[in-house]
Amino acid sequence: MAAAATFPYVPTRALKTFGDSGPKYEVGRPLRQLADGDWMAEIQLIETGERAEYRLSHILADPVAR
Repeated sequence: MAAAATFPYVPTRALKTFGDSGPKYEVGRPLRQLADGDWMAEIQLIETGERAEYRLSHILADPVAR
């Protein structure tokens, strides 16, 4: 029997910014765990609609968008 994957807390649908004054993005789902233990998560840039992958540790450190 295979072990179920344990996903980390990801603030899905939260609006964040890259740093204090960067572009806004919406947080998506977790994608995969990295070798260093961090996770990659999907994000979507609000201004362009572009989807990208971004480290969860960075997402958690980025401020909530105003």
